[in-house]
This record gives sequence, C-alpha cells and structure tokens, in this order.
Amino acid sequence: MFITLEGSEGCGKTTQSQALANFLKGQGYEVILTREPGGTAIGEQIRAILANRQNTAIQLRTELLLFQASRAQLVEEVIRPHLGRNGVVVCDRYADSTLAYQGYGYRLIPMEQVRALVEFATGGLQPHLTLLLDLDVEIGLRRRARGGQVNRLDTYELDFYQRVRQGYLEMARQQPERWVIVNAAASFDEVQTTLRRIVLDRLAGA
Repeated sequence: MFITLEGSEGCGKTTQSQALANFLKGQGYEVILTREPGGTAIGEQIRAILANRQNTAIQLRTELLLFQASRAQLVEEVIRPHLGRNGVVVCDRYADSTLAYQGYGYRLIPMEQVRALVEFATGGLQPHLTLLLDLDVEIGLRRRARGGQVNRLDTYELDFYQRVRQGYLEMARQQPERWVIVNAAASFDEVQTTLRRIVLDRLAGA
C-alpha cells in the first residue's frame, strides 16, 4: 500500500509520518518512510536547491520542473520497487503537493499543464490512501515559525497558503475514495491514533 500525508505548513506531517511508519513496522509490515522533495541522493540535492532562501531568482517553471525531477527519481528508485515487493510506503508529501502549491497556490500555470507534468513524473502512480492533515493556516504558520525551520517555501503571503489549503480540500472532495481529512488541530496523540485507525482499516481491507 502507498500512503501519503499531505497538508499545509505546520500541520505536523513529518512527525506524524515518522510515528505512523514506526507503528506499522511494529505491526509486522515491511515499511519504507520517505519524503518529497528528496528521498533519494539525487532528490535530496534537488531539495537543497528548492529550500535555499538565497535562490530568490528561481523561476516558477524551474521550480515546478525541479519538483518533478525529484519525484521521478523517488518513484523509480524507491516507491515502485518497494510496492513491487508488497511493502508499505509512507511518504511525507507527494504529487498532490505540486497541485496544491504550484497549481492552486500560485494560479500562474494552467492546472492541466501542472497535471500533465505530474503524470509524466510519476508514470501515473497514485497513492492508495492520502491523509490530509487539515489545519487553520495561521495556526500552522505560527507552529512552523516556533519550530525555527523556515525555508524559501515558507515565505509567501498568507493568501497563498489559504489557496493551498482550499486546494487540498477541493482535491479531497473530488476523490473521497482516496482522501481522508484529519483534524490536525487535535493533540499529537489524538492525530496519531486517528491515522493508525484509518490505515489499519485500509490495510485490513486491501
């Protein structure tokens, strides 16, 4: 099973995905935890370029293509091979992040073009389950700032992040069979308990 965690800044995807992967390993599943952008040696180099706050001259199309390059490497090097061994992949962000940020957020590149690039990079590989950690944007940004992990992608105007959140919610409405919305404003333990329940139910029915 291919499981992705999505959401806007400060929603807790990284820590929740780590805890979820560790839990599933404890349940006897063969689990790989990975992330986007990154997850491979090549992808991590691309991630460093994207996150560098000095790269203010990066063009939107350049950014979009760099995300797809990292994703293509991750799919072919990590995700497809592990799924082929009947393993479980837990991924902190995936293709829906591109649709949310570069598509709904920027609104400068036609969505059909964004979708076409995503389709090419992934070879059509979609998650079996996407967990949307939904959180009020202002709360998320305050959490992120307290964590001291601000990068180039955390420096946009509030309206941008509002559009990203609404984009996520719209995608969840469009594909309710794949997406599950989880209230990320709850405590860490409450969110993790919810994620475990959802995933175990899906795995039991797989």
